[in-house]
Amino acid sequence: MRKNKVDIITLGCSKNLVDSEQLLRQFAANGYRIAHDPAKVNGEIVVVNTCGFIGEAQEESIRMILEIGEAKRQGRISQLYVMGCLPERFAKEMQAELPEVDRFYGKFNWKELLKDLGKSYHHDLASERVLTTPAHYAYLKIAEGCNRSCSYCSIPLMTGPYRSRAMEDIAHEVRSLTRQGVREFQLIAQDLTYYGLDRYKRLALPELLTRLSDMPDVEWIRLHYAYPSLFPYDLLPIMRERPNVCKYIDIALQHISNAMLKRMRRNITREETYQLLERIRTEVPGIHLRTTLMVGHPGETEKDFGELVDFIKKIRFERMGAFTYSHEEGTYSYTCYKDDIPSAIKQERLDTLMGIQEKISEEINAGKKGKVLKVIIDREEDEFYIGRTEFDSPEVDPEVLVSKEKPLVPGCFYNIRIDKTDIFDLYGQPIKS
Repeated sequence: MRKNKVDIITLGCSKNLVDSEQLLRQFAANGYRIAHDPAKVNGEIVVVNTCGFIGEAQEESIRMILEIGEAKRQGRISQLYVMGCLPERFAKEMQAELPEVDRFYGKFNWKELLKDLGKSYHHDLASERVLTTPAHYAYLKIAEGCNRSCSYCSIPLMTGPYRSRAMEDIAHEVRSLTRQGVREFQLIAQDLTYYGLDRYKRLALPELLTRLSDMPDVEWIRLHYAYPSLFPYDLLPIMRERPNVCKYIDIALQHISNAMLKRMRRNITREETYQLLERIRTEVPGIHLRTTLMVGHPGETEKDFGELVDFIKKIRFERMGAFTYSHEEGTYSYTCYKDDIPSAIKQERLDTLMGIQEKISEEINAGKKGKVLKVIIDREEDEFYIGRTEFDSPEVDPEVLVSKEKPLVPGCFYNIRIDKTDIFDLYGQPIKS
């Protein structure tokens, strides 16, 4: 155990990661040595930032807490604190079942941890972070909470109503990060497209995107977690015309059957979904669409699932993820529906979707062979430099494996000719600009 050292472990989404990075900055300002997701926990203090979205994520969080709790019992750490989404939902239950945890903090009161340790929260550093990503990119959280009422989703139970950050605060954070060398920004929120409606009484994401793309040294901006209902179409000309706004959007659609969209309370129809996607692709040629789909929601019939299969075959998403329905306590589905799809059927449907998508992804990647693409290099490995195009978000999308015949610098952009492709990745070599 190393005295005056804090290890922070982050589970779940990139929104959680931003919270951890802010907490790391506060600990550092109070004189602690800090580490994020260390290979071996050895800090005097350990903080686990949990995810509570679905059952699998909750189980992963509990396993991690128990593992660190065992380290505490063995005297390898001194104090264990748990924060984030899981205690936001289940604080009382966790306090009763996990006595090895010194204290629990929810999604938004983690600042109290510093006070409980006898330390100060530095308000002047509220927008500063210790980046845990490579130095050239960062996640930029523009809002908290969610005002949607999807049947299956527990996130509003944890995060509360939508709260947009002020544009001035976001711009200040971007200026600070570009001074540190950040060139690529992943805009994140539970629902990007709702941005501004609470604070400015209008859908203000297009205005924010214009403002950020005008700022010096902002090389790429990528949009994550859009919602199909109330989509701000003013976004599309900006994406089409501004070279530093990536032709990429992550828009979770969940399903296509009208029956399922209604049961899921998505406030959109099959017909409106097709119209939305057609307009996006028409107005932003070459855009790469990422979506997330759900199988096994209560009431999903073979006909509903068949419509979903036909949908992904027709639309051919460049990027797609899928997951099985989880019956989450407190949600509309938990109260109003029976979890009536057997687990084996859910998994079979998931495997079917992902099998189809693998083939689509392989064909889309193959279409890039021979093309020259702008690539940012993330890191160097034994055989290749590893990079991404504007169509690829960190961690979740394909990578570009670049030959090491010429020395390249992580964090810099290069023109890469794609020589080979497979299901998941592209292979290429740099060419002169």
